[in-house]
Amino acid sequence: MEMIKNFMQEEDGVTAIEYGLIAALIAVVIIGSVTLVGTKLDGIFNYIQSKLTVPAAGAAP
Repeated sequence: MEMIKNFMQEEDGVTAIEYGLIAALIAVVIIGSVTLVGTKLDGIFNYIQSKLTVPAAGAAP
């Protein structure tokens, strides 16, 4: 009976689960941020590329 009481009062497993959930939440935030920044960078690079393209032959500058 004493072993069952000790098992119910032990919090090591709960702490590990909490740390795991925190790590998962941080990973989701990082993935979302990187995706958002990547999309915005793609737009910026496309804009720069459009400004750097050489005009076709015979076109006025």
